[in-house]
Amino acid sequence: MSSDAAPPRRTLAFVVVAAAFAVTMLGTTLPAPLYGLYREAFGFSAFLVTVIFAVYAGGVIAALLLFGHLSDQVGRKPILLGGLAFSAASAVVFLLAQSTGPLFVGRVLSGLSAGIFTGSATATLLELSPPQHRARGALVATFVNMVGLGAGPLVAGALSEAFGAPLRVTYAVDLALVVLLVVALAVLPEPGRRAERPRLRPQRPGVPAEVRGVFVPAAMGAFAGFAVFGLFTSVAPSVMTQLLGVHHRVIVGLVIFGVFLFSAVGQVALALVPSHLSQRAGVLLLAAGIALIGTSVAATSLPLLVVGGLISGIGQGLSFRAGLTAVTLAAPAARRGEVVSTYFVIAYVAISLPVVGVGVLTVLTDLQAAGEIFSAIIVALALTTFALLVRRARLGADAPAAA
Repeated sequence: MSSDAAPPRRTLAFVVVAAAFAVTMLGTTLPAPLYGLYREAFGFSAFLVTVIFAVYAGGVIAALLLFGHLSDQVGRKPILLGGLAFSAASAVVFLLAQSTGPLFVGRVLSGLSAGIFTGSATATLLELSPPQHRARGALVATFVNMVGLGAGPLVAGALSEAFGAPLRVTYAVDLALVVLLVVALAVLPEPGRRAERPRLRPQRPGVPAEVRGVFVPAAMGAFAGFAVFGLFTSVAPSVMTQLLGVHHRVIVGLVIFGVFLFSAVGQVALALVPSHLSQRAGVLLLAAGIALIGTSVAATSLPLLVVGGLISGIGQGLSFRAGLTAVTLAAPAARRGEVVSTYFVIAYVAISLPVVGVGVLTVLTDLQAAGEIFSAIIVALALTTFALLVRRARLGADAPAAA
């Protein structure tokens, strides 16, 4: 499975790792269209839905900080198998859940699987790509990550409507896929070299002073974009069913899938947008999309929600990847891992914290008002980010942040 292995074996390994990456990320978003069924079955509030969703981000952040660089030391395969093990454990917990408590456990395990798998799988796909096609490997990693996340709600919506026991069959299928990929991955050779003395050292977040001018607007854009992801995978299903009259879970899943798919499109489109405009274009599209989402909630319009979600997805993908490139180039080589880890931690905090805020607003007001307030805040954040980026450009500070 090493990068100098025979091309057919390397291609097979590439396909297996990409499939495992997609299925792992798929498993993290499976519950999105099912939360309404869980509320009916276990009798918890809409606010608790946001909390159950949010603990996922805690698992991701813990895994990123604790295990982010471990595959460089112990080898790729053990870490990838560990990520699949957490994914399988999450599926089992959801499959057997009879009360609210296991849902929290399942979400934490799911977050750990995503946090462990994301960096290790991306590095493995890069190593398995021929040197002249490393950029293609990075593109595949981005694509399977986003499409996997988006496919989770779509698969769960379709399976839960096509078969009986909707809270069981989805996770049974997911578990079967994970087990199949564990077997496929286990028979492949190790792609990397192991360190003689692996050490588990947490990756501490931090940003050097000389990078902060680039980092702050990039992180603000990432926060706004990932907050939208959090909205669509936790609160948006309730908005669609309670406010917009959508009663087919497969349609809910399809809308969420579209947001993630268009995020992947936005990341691919980075190559087509001039580097000095990419972040600004991304956050403007993000602001426009979120404004449409807020309007859709106020006007109870499903078409507006769909269009707003798709535009937000493109904007998120473009601004996030451009921001990541900018902070990576601006960071000193000796602290690059620290800066990138901080960027991802902020992104995953954005998945959880604003969503819990929406849950609180829902309790204090109602779902419609909460959606409108959330949209207004994120639009303001995106526009503030745009203003900071324009100011940097006028000061001639865009050069080190080229994407």
